[in-house]
Amino acid sequence: MPETEPWEYSLHIPNDPRAVTVSRRTLRLILTMHGLIRLADVAELLASELISNAVLHTKGPAALRVRWSAGVLRIGAWDANPEPPDPPARLTDLMSDESGRGLALVRSCSDVWGWHPLSRFGNRGKYVWCELAAA
Repeated sequence: MPETEPWEYSLHIPNDPRAVTVSRRTLRLILTMHGLIRLADVAELLASELISNAVLHTKGPAALRVRWSAGVLRIGAWDANPEPPDPPARLTDLMSDESGRGLALVRSCSDVWGWHPLSRFGNRGKYVWCELAAA
């Protein structure tokens, strides 16, 4: 049974391709411990795409943020690049492409997604997020 109380986790990761696997496994453990294992497969896919983009398209560190509130799971990735993500194309338009499907998958598999710029203590970056409703 999923918990009704809100919770949130953040995982700060280096710019390293192994960060995607670490993020995915950490997310599965969090969801399992909170009784949300039924969301794990889709949540792992979404987190993998968000963290992959953060690691591939920036030179600095990144962070995975996972939040549960009011029956909604929000998965987000912070990175140090303040540039907005490219708008996602439709998956059907990308079937023969070898790359560029990440945000299209996020758009297709989540209930809603978005991004916003961040600035804190002189550091700039962005936060790209998506949500899954538990219903």
